[in-house]
Amino acid sequence: MPVRDSDLFFEFSMVLATAACLLVISVVAVGFVLLFRRFVWQPFVVIGREMSARIIATNGLAAGGAPPGIRRIVFLGPLIAFAGLALVLAWGMNRDPGTIPSALIAKAVPDFRLPPVKGRTLGLASADLNGEVSLVNVFASWCTACREEHPVFMHLNAMGVVPIHGLNYKDQTDDAERWLNTMGDPYTRTGADVSGRVAIDWGVYGVPETFVITKDARIAYKHIGAVTPKALDDTILPLIRRLREQ
Repeated sequence: MPVRDSDLFFEFSMVLATAACLLVISVVAVGFVLLFRRFVWQPFVVIGREMSARIIATNGLAAGGAPPGIRRIVFLGPLIAFAGLALVLAWGMNRDPGTIPSALIAKAVPDFRLPPVKGRTLGLASADLNGEVSLVNVFASWCTACREEHPVFMHLNAMGVVPIHGLNYKDQTDDAERWLNTMGDPYTRTGADVSGRVAIDWGVYGVPETFVITKDARIAYKHIGAVTPKALDDTILPLIRRLREQ
């Protein structure tokens, strides 16, 4: 299926945002080094020179600047600080976004009622999530990652393992209808959240996100990002089986 202009615009925007973040990180790192040099390095140099002058005056040693230990500290200090900052940033960038915790885990789903996506007959409300274990997938036609995970949900729906409900986030009605008609519709119910207010109540960071819902309409698990076959087999399906046995 060809990539639409909206997808290309989204990808270009993400590249620009990433470049801007890297620029900001670089500016902050350089500023940190300059501040360190101004308020830590230079005072150490002054202290080293004073200590060297005292040593020369008392012991008659040859002048050679600050003692070697002070010079090493002054030289290595900014390097160690920058390396520590780089490690923290690398750790944050390499974390799996799907593991970000949600404040709504084990709490009842927010109270809401949404009309169906255009071309569908069943809308989505909080009352529809009561009585059986289910999935709620937050998706949008303009979301590239949603396109990546969609075959996973189509396969899951074909297996008939669990009801999948779709929460359509900030989408144009015609675009959402066209997307489901073209890609396939794995959802039992769909809710058109045109304003995005319901997704905010769910604590959605961005699309796609997927929630595992218990029989009594509580949020048991939240997956951020595209659902992969591995995430489905290793985490989501085992959790669904455990919840059904309770």
